[in-house]
Amino acid sequence: MITTDPTPGAPCWLDLGAPDVAAAAAFYGAVLGWEYEAMGGEGEEMEGGMFKKDGKTVAGLGKLSEEGARSAWMIYYTVTDADATTQAVEGAGGTVRVPPRDLGDWGRMAQYTDPSGGQFAAWQPGQDVGFELADESGSLSWTELYTSDAAAARQFYGSVFGWQFSDMEMPGGGGTYTIITPAGKTEDRMQGGLMQLGKEDLSLADGRAYWHPVFAVDDCDAAVAAVTGNGGSVQMGPVDAEGVGRLAVCLDRSKADFVVLTPSPQS
Repeated sequence: MITTDPTPGAPCWLDLGAPDVAAAAAFYGAVLGWEYEAMGGEGEEMEGGMFKKDGKTVAGLGKLSEEGARSAWMIYYTVTDADATTQAVEGAGGTVRVPPRDLGDWGRMAQYTDPSGGQFAAWQPGQDVGFELADESGSLSWTELYTSDAAAARQFYGSVFGWQFSDMEMPGGGGTYTIITPAGKTEDRMQGGLMQLGKEDLSLADGRAYWHPVFAVDDCDAAVAAVTGNGGSVQMGPVDAEGVGRLAVCLDRSKADFVVLTPSPQS
Protein backbone atom coordinates (compact mmCIF):
# COMPACT_ATOMS: atom_id res chain seq x y z
CA MET A 1 0.00 0.00 0.00
CA ILE A 2 1.03 3.59 -0.56
CA THR A 3 1.55 5.57 2.63
CA THR A 4 2.55 9.10 3.59
CA ASP A 5 5.78 8.08 5.31
CA PRO A 6 8.88 9.03 3.27
CA THR A 7 10.12 5.56 2.26
CA PRO A 8 12.95 5.68 -0.33
CA GLY A 9 11.65 4.59 -3.72
CA ALA A 10 7.99 5.00 -2.78
CA PRO A 11 5.58 7.50 -4.37
CA CYS A 12 5.36 10.69 -2.36
CA TRP A 13 3.85 13.29 -4.68
CA LEU A 14 2.19 13.86 -8.03
CA ASP A 15 1.25 16.88 -10.04
CA LEU A 16 -0.58 17.61 -13.25
CA GLY A 17 0.53 19.88 -16.06
CA ALA A 18 -2.65 21.21 -17.67
CA PRO A 19 -3.19 23.70 -20.51
CA ASP A 20 -6.17 25.17 -18.64
CA VAL A 21 -5.62 25.22 -14.89
CA ALA A 22 -9.10 26.45 -14.01
CA ALA A 23 -10.76 23.75 -16.15
CA ALA A 24 -8.59 21.03 -14.63
CA ALA A 25 -9.37 22.23 -11.11
CA ALA A 26 -13.09 22.09 -11.85
CA PHE A 27 -12.84 18.64 -13.47
CA TYR A 28 -11.02 16.93 -10.60
CA GLY A 29 -13.19 18.70 -8.08
CA ALA A 30 -16.24 17.10 -9.71
CA VAL A 31 -14.65 13.65 -10.19
CA LEU A 32 -12.65 13.20 -6.98
CA GLY A 33 -14.14 15.77 -4.63
CA TRP A 34 -10.93 17.76 -4.50
CA GLU A 35 -10.71 21.35 -3.36
CA TYR A 36 -8.26 23.55 -5.25
CA GLU A 37 -6.14 26.24 -3.61
CA ALA A 38 -4.37 28.56 -6.05
CA MET A 39 -0.88 29.70 -5.18
CA GLY A 40 -0.87 33.35 -4.24
CA GLY A 41 -4.64 33.49 -3.88
CA GLU A 42 -7.46 33.56 -6.37
CA GLY A 43 -7.18 35.48 -9.60
CA GLU A 44 -8.19 35.55 -13.20
CA GLU A 45 -4.98 33.87 -14.32
CA MET A 46 -4.54 30.83 -12.09
CA GLU A 47 -1.15 29.32 -12.93
CA GLY A 48 -1.01 26.61 -10.29
CA GLY A 49 -1.76 25.46 -6.81
CA MET A 50 -2.65 22.49 -4.63
CA PHE A 51 -5.45 19.94 -4.61
CA LYS A 52 -6.81 19.01 -1.20
CA LYS A 53 -9.17 16.33 0.05
CA ASP A 54 -10.76 16.79 3.47
CA GLY A 55 -8.23 19.54 4.16
CA LYS A 56 -5.21 17.36 3.32
CA THR A 57 -2.94 17.98 0.33
CA VAL A 58 -3.18 15.20 -2.26
CA ALA A 59 -1.59 16.59 -5.45
CA GLY A 60 -0.40 19.66 -7.32
CA LEU A 61 -1.60 21.44 -10.44
CA GLY A 62 0.34 23.70 -12.75
CA LYS A 63 0.20 25.34 -16.15
CA LEU A 64 1.53 23.11 -18.94
CA SER A 65 4.40 25.18 -20.30
CA GLU A 66 6.64 22.69 -22.12
CA GLU A 67 6.20 23.16 -25.86
CA GLY A 68 4.86 20.06 -27.58
CA ALA A 69 4.27 18.21 -24.31
CA ARG A 70 1.03 16.37 -23.64
CA SER A 71 -0.98 17.00 -20.50
CA ALA A 72 -0.09 14.24 -18.02
CA TRP A 73 0.38 13.39 -14.38
CA MET A 74 3.97 13.35 -13.08
CA ILE A 75 4.67 10.93 -10.23
CA TYR A 76 7.47 11.70 -7.75
CA TYR A 77 9.37 9.10 -5.73
CA THR A 78 11.15 9.72 -2.44
CA VAL A 79 14.95 9.66 -2.60
CA THR A 80 17.61 10.39 0.00
CA ASP A 81 19.92 12.13 -2.48
CA ALA A 82 18.57 13.64 -5.71
CA ASP A 83 22.07 14.10 -7.12
CA ALA A 84 22.94 10.45 -6.57
CA THR A 85 19.61 9.44 -8.13
CA THR A 86 20.43 11.58 -11.16
CA GLN A 87 23.74 9.79 -11.57
CA ALA A 88 21.95 6.43 -11.27
CA VAL A 89 19.40 7.46 -13.92
CA GLU A 90 22.12 8.49 -16.36
CA GLY A 91 24.19 5.41 -15.60
CA ALA A 92 21.19 3.18 -16.35
CA GLY A 93 20.49 4.82 -19.71
CA GLY A 94 17.86 7.36 -18.72
CA THR A 95 17.93 11.09 -19.38
CA VAL A 96 17.54 14.15 -17.17
CA ARG A 97 14.61 16.43 -18.03
CA VAL A 98 15.05 18.79 -15.06
CA PRO A 99 18.37 18.69 -13.15
CA PRO A 100 18.24 18.56 -9.34
CA ARG A 101 17.20 21.87 -7.85
CA ASP A 102 16.14 23.18 -4.48
CA LEU A 103 12.59 24.38 -3.91
CA GLY A 104 13.25 26.59 -0.93
CA ASP A 105 13.22 24.67 2.33
CA TRP A 106 10.57 22.27 1.03
CA GLY A 107 12.99 19.87 -0.61
CA ARG A 108 14.98 19.06 -3.72
CA MET A 109 13.52 17.72 -6.96
CA ALA A 110 14.51 16.41 -10.35
CA GLN A 111 12.67 14.95 -13.35
CA TYR A 112 13.74 12.18 -15.69
CA THR A 113 12.85 10.03 -18.70
CA ASP A 114 13.47 6.29 -18.72
CA PRO A 115 15.02 4.59 -21.78
CA SER A 116 11.56 3.78 -23.21
CA GLY A 117 10.26 7.33 -22.80
CA GLY A 118 8.47 7.06 -19.44
CA GLN A 119 8.67 10.29 -17.46
CA PHE A 120 8.97 10.34 -13.66
CA ALA A 121 10.48 12.46 -10.90
CA ALA A 122 12.42 12.30 -7.65
CA TRP A 123 11.81 14.20 -4.44
CA GLN A 124 14.42 14.62 -1.71
CA PRO A 125 12.37 15.79 1.27
CA GLY A 126 13.20 18.88 3.25
CA GLN A 127 10.41 20.34 5.35
CA ASP A 128 7.84 18.80 2.99
CA VAL A 129 7.72 15.01 2.65
CA GLY A 130 4.95 15.01 0.04
CA PHE A 131 1.22 14.38 -0.02
CA GLU A 132 -0.73 14.25 3.23
CA LEU A 133 -3.29 11.63 2.22
CA ALA A 134 -2.83 8.32 0.38
CA ASP A 135 -4.58 4.99 -0.14
CA GLU A 136 -7.93 6.45 0.88
CA SER A 137 -10.90 7.58 -1.17
CA GLY A 138 -9.96 10.58 -3.31
CA SER A 139 -6.20 10.00 -3.11
CA LEU A 140 -3.39 8.09 -4.80
CA SER A 141 -3.63 4.35 -4.20
CA TRP A 142 -1.40 2.83 -6.91
CA THR A 143 0.99 3.78 -9.72
CA GLU A 144 1.25 2.04 -13.07
CA LEU A 145 3.69 1.99 -15.98
CA TYR A 146 2.70 0.97 -19.50
CA THR A 147 5.81 0.08 -21.50
CA SER A 148 6.79 -1.76 -24.65
CA ASP A 149 9.74 -3.40 -22.85
CA ALA A 150 8.94 -4.72 -19.38
CA ALA A 151 12.31 -6.43 -18.95
CA ALA A 152 14.17 -3.19 -19.69
CA ALA A 153 11.90 -1.29 -17.29
CA ARG A 154 12.61 -3.75 -14.51
CA GLN A 155 16.34 -3.43 -15.07
CA PHE A 156 16.25 0.37 -15.23
CA TYR A 157 14.04 1.06 -12.21
CA GLY A 158 15.65 -1.71 -10.21
CA SER A 159 19.00 -0.01 -10.77
CA VAL A 160 17.71 3.48 -9.96
CA PHE A 161 15.44 2.76 -6.98
CA GLY A 162 16.31 -0.79 -5.93
CA TRP A 163 12.70 -1.83 -6.46
CA GLN A 164 11.65 -5.43 -5.90
CA PHE A 165 9.49 -7.12 -8.53
CA SER A 166 7.11 -10.06 -8.60
CA ASP A 167 5.05 -11.31 -11.54
CA MET A 168 1.46 -12.44 -11.73
CA GLU A 169 -0.50 -13.77 -14.68
CA MET A 170 -3.53 -11.70 -15.61
CA PRO A 171 -6.90 -13.45 -15.95
CA GLY A 172 -8.00 -14.66 -19.37
CA GLY A 173 -4.53 -14.79 -20.83
CA GLY A 174 -4.12 -11.04 -20.58
CA GLY A 175 -0.37 -11.29 -20.10
CA THR A 176 1.99 -10.77 -17.18
CA TYR A 177 1.59 -7.98 -14.66
CA THR A 178 4.66 -7.03 -12.60
CA ILE A 179 4.14 -5.82 -9.02
CA ILE A 180 6.50 -3.17 -7.62
CA THR A 181 7.57 -3.00 -3.97
CA PRO A 182 10.10 -0.58 -2.43
CA ALA A 183 13.54 -1.95 -1.57
CA GLY A 184 13.60 -3.92 1.67
CA LYS A 185 9.82 -3.81 2.16
CA THR A 186 7.37 -6.69 2.31
CA GLU A 187 4.60 -7.09 -0.26
CA ASP A 188 2.06 -5.41 1.99
CA ARG A 189 3.86 -2.23 0.92
CA MET A 190 3.56 -2.90 -2.83
CA GLN A 191 2.93 0.44 -4.52
CA GLY A 192 2.44 -0.13 -8.22
CA GLY A 193 2.85 -2.26 -11.27
CA LEU A 194 4.14 -2.33 -14.80
CA MET A 195 2.68 -3.98 -17.87
CA GLN A 196 4.08 -4.62 -21.32
CA LEU A 197 2.01 -3.43 -24.26
CA GLY A 198 2.70 -3.13 -27.97
CA LYS A 199 3.77 0.29 -29.16
CA GLU A 200 0.51 0.49 -31.09
CA ASP A 201 -1.28 0.34 -27.71
CA LEU A 202 0.78 3.27 -26.41
CA SER A 203 -0.67 5.78 -28.85
CA LEU A 204 -1.51 8.20 -26.04
CA ALA A 205 2.24 8.87 -25.77
CA ASP A 206 3.11 8.21 -29.42
CA GLY A 207 4.47 4.75 -28.63
CA ARG A 208 6.54 5.82 -25.63
CA ALA A 209 6.17 4.36 -22.14
CA TYR A 210 4.12 6.31 -19.63
CA TRP A 211 3.16 6.31 -15.97
CA HIS A 212 -0.29 7.08 -14.66
CA PRO A 213 -1.87 7.34 -11.21
CA VAL A 214 -4.68 5.22 -9.79
CA PHE A 215 -7.06 7.08 -7.49
CA ALA A 216 -9.24 5.29 -4.96
CA VAL A 217 -12.94 6.16 -5.12
CA ASP A 218 -15.98 4.99 -3.18
CA ASP A 219 -18.04 4.29 -6.30
CA CYS A 220 -16.26 3.62 -9.60
CA ASP A 221 -19.42 3.95 -11.69
CA ALA A 222 -20.32 7.28 -10.12
CA ALA A 223 -16.76 8.52 -10.73
CA VAL A 224 -16.97 7.46 -14.38
CA ALA A 225 -20.28 9.29 -14.75
CA ALA A 226 -18.60 12.39 -13.32
CA VAL A 227 -15.70 11.98 -15.78
CA THR A 228 -17.94 11.82 -18.85
CA GLY A 229 -20.33 14.42 -17.46
CA ASN A 230 -17.52 16.93 -17.06
CA GLY A 231 -15.85 16.66 -20.44
CA GLY A 232 -13.61 13.65 -19.89
CA SER A 233 -13.73 10.21 -21.53
CA VAL A 234 -13.24 6.54 -20.69
CA GLN A 235 -10.65 4.31 -22.36
CA MET A 236 -11.68 1.12 -20.56
CA GLY A 237 -14.33 0.06 -18.06
CA PRO A 238 -15.78 0.12 -15.62
CA VAL A 239 -14.75 -3.52 -15.18
CA ASP A 240 -14.38 -5.83 -12.21
CA ALA A 241 -10.86 -7.17 -11.62
CA GLU A 242 -10.79 -10.20 -9.34
CA GLY A 243 -9.00 -9.48 -6.09
CA VAL A 244 -8.45 -5.84 -7.07
CA GLY A 245 -11.82 -4.11 -7.38
CA ARG A 246 -13.88 -2.22 -9.92
CA LEU A 247 -11.88 0.14 -12.11
CA ALA A 248 -11.91 2.33 -15.19
CA VAL A 249 -9.13 3.93 -17.24
CA CYS A 250 -10.06 7.56 -17.89
CA LEU A 251 -8.92 10.71 -19.65
CA ASP A 252 -9.58 14.19 -18.36
CA ARG A 253 -10.59 17.14 -20.56
CA SER A 254 -7.02 17.52 -21.86
CA LYS A 255 -6.49 13.75 -22.28
CA ALA A 256 -4.31 13.28 -19.21
CA ASP A 257 -4.79 9.63 -18.21
CA PHE A 258 -5.64 8.24 -14.80
CA VAL A 259 -7.51 5.30 -13.27
CA VAL A 260 -10.35 5.30 -10.77
CA LEU A 261 -10.62 2.22 -8.56
CA THR A 262 -13.09 1.06 -5.96
CA PRO A 263 -10.97 -1.53 -4.13
CA SER A 264 -12.40 -4.93 -3.37
CA PRO A 265 -12.84 -5.57 0.38
CA GLN A 266 -9.92 -7.97 0.53
CA SER A 267 -7.44 -5.79 -1.43
